Amino acid sequence: MHAASSFPKLTLPEVDLKLRSSSEYQEVLCLSRKKFVRLEPEEWVRQHWLHYLHHQLHYPLGAMVAEYPLELNGMKRRADIVCHDPNGNPLLMVECKRPTIKLNQASLDQVMRYNITLQIPCLIASNGLQHHAYGWEKGQLRPLDQVPPYSAL
Repeated sequence: MHAASSFPKLTLPEVDLKLRSSSEYQEVLCLSRKKFVRLEPEEWVRQHWLHYLHHQLHYPLGAMVAEYPLELNGMKRRADIVCHDPNGNPLLMVECKRPTIKLNQASLDQVMRYNITLQIPCLIASNGLQHHAYGWEKGQLRPLDQVPPYSAL
């Protein structure tokens, strides 16, 4: 089974994902984790974002972490993608949803909860079809017209 036939075309640039099939499920080589992981709809979106950030917006591979661990109210959570500056400070966070999940206030609320811990200047919520990017301006969260390249943050 080819991934393109089982997952929707996203509104992100097409990527040539490295896929393999086991007897139970399909796997994709994660650009950030450098290992094969189960290809689920959310992972399909995550891998497209990783490739977009790296190949189009020039975020260094070493600055991107998929499934970034964090603690929120004593509970362990994972942010889908967190990108860092050369000093290790978080610059950008992408929260990925499966394409069938509509982006709504709950999606933004999840990103905002994670940001309480991380304090990141650029926040993105995406289901691969819709993307909402936000940045901070004078202490207020404001929508961004585009995702900033690495050099702009």
